[in-house]
Amino acid sequence: MDKTKVLFVCLGNICRSPSAEAVFTGVVKNAGLQNNFEIDSAGTSGWHEGGPADGRMQSHAIKRGFNLTSLSRKFNPNTDFDYFDYVIGMDNENMRNLENMARNEAHLDKLYKITDFSKELEYDEVPDPYYGGDAGFELVLDLLEDACERLMEKLS
Repeated sequence: MDKTKVLFVCLGNICRSPSAEAVFTGVVKNAGLQNNFEIDSAGTSGWHEGGPADGRMQSHAIKRGFNLTSLSRKFNPNTDFDYFDYVIGMDNENMRNLENMARNEAHLDKLYKITDFSKELEYDEVPDPYYGGDAGFELVLDLLEDACERLMEKLS
């Protein structure tokens, strides 16, 4: 059976998208479906390419049992659209960037915004916590935990 390939995308790939990758990985693992999915993350910018997730985001995630181990990489429209089944953006700006990078309708059909899968929390996007305090990082994790549960239900 082919694995379902899911890519989470934010701006710098150091806060939101690596957290989404870790949260979704945890949800999938808890459901015993880890062999059914390939999960990754990327950023629409390459500012932090090759670096680890933001230390503050890592600290908040670890408290919830999520380990952010991936290294930042830039989204590659020449390969990522073709490789991944789902490309999931964190906010409206990154969704517009991804839409502009899409080369055809098939690529556009792979695009989703993470909050489209929210069950309990009503947010239009996952806000960037980079310039804020602890509450912003906690909100990111709250939103991702909520949305990733429904995403896994939809994809499994």
